[in-house]
Amino acid sequence: MDDPEILVPAPAPQAPHTVFRGPNGIRAGWRVLIFLAIVGAIFVLVAAILRLLSHGNAQIGGLSQLTPLGVSISEGALFLIPSIAALIMARIEHGKYGEYGLPARSAFRKDFWIGTLVGFLSISGCLSGIFAFHGFRLTGLAIHGSTIVSATAAWGATFVLVGLAEEFSFRGYLQFALTTGMGFWPSAILLSALFGAAHMGNPGETRFGLFSVVLFGLLFCLFLRRTGNLWWAVGFHAGWDWGQTFFYGVPDSGLAPYHNLFGSAFDGPRWLTGGSVGPEASVFTPIVLGVVALVFASIRRENRYQVSRPMPLRTETQSPRLA
Repeated sequence: MDDPEILVPAPAPQAPHTVFRGPNGIRAGWRVLIFLAIVGAIFVLVAAILRLLSHGNAQIGGLSQLTPLGVSISEGALFLIPSIAALIMARIEHGKYGEYGLPARSAFRKDFWIGTLVGFLSISGCLSGIFAFHGFRLTGLAIHGSTIVSATAAWGATFVLVGLAEEFSFRGYLQFALTTGMGFWPSAILLSALFGAAHMGNPGETRFGLFSVVLFGLLFCLFLRRTGNLWWAVGFHAGWDWGQTFFYGVPDSGLAPYHNLFGSAFDGPRWLTGGSVGPEASVFTPIVLGVVALVFASIRRENRYQVSRPMPLRTETQSPRLA
């Protein structure tokens, strides 16, 4: 008696590779360009809405002084715009927003709070080094009474928003997409260089200050690599900026603080104090960041950052019949 007919599924052949489509779907470079095009379109729309609502007074970026309201408006828009673009890209790629670095299940949990504490201790260590060489001192309280409570809360919320905006803008979707095309660390170096370039417009910025910004970017990428998400980096970013601007009342990338807790004064050469840029341009900042990187890497040894690649595009085929 003849054997019954058996259907054996054959592997579906991959669609041919083109300049637009690679082995993992749309090539990384095109995905980045699509993302940036969406960001540009949303940016124009949001800027127009802000100008309309503020009668031409509001703007995205270009701050001359750090205030909670001004920073929140600027950084809030810079977080909203790439987030909307990332949500659109998640639909295109059949993925999830949380895969781009900010999973909701990890929001404001242990990694965030440890990162915040380490960030504050790091700026404190930097200023302590400057103090040890007689280049920095506190001059007393700059605010009093109920203003301390309101300013503490306002600046705390503001710098969490700053951390979210800058981390996701430079190490969220762009890091995810570029990693699929050129690997993690080449992407990290490229985006950290762009992170530094984005600070070139800050008043009084120097080459050494920009160098430190690039180092910050690489450190944040290390946090992302070892934790698998951006929450450690967001916390560190917020803790450093909150301590620098509000608690110690020192310039942040050349921008003067407002309603800071303590007044401060610098005295000494630029290499020590950072000059008009503030402690981010001090020689102690790279030293502190290097120490943090070494300690963090020795404790968090496992690389947990994962990039889920789209399935290869396939053509329809019919399974052959075997008698």
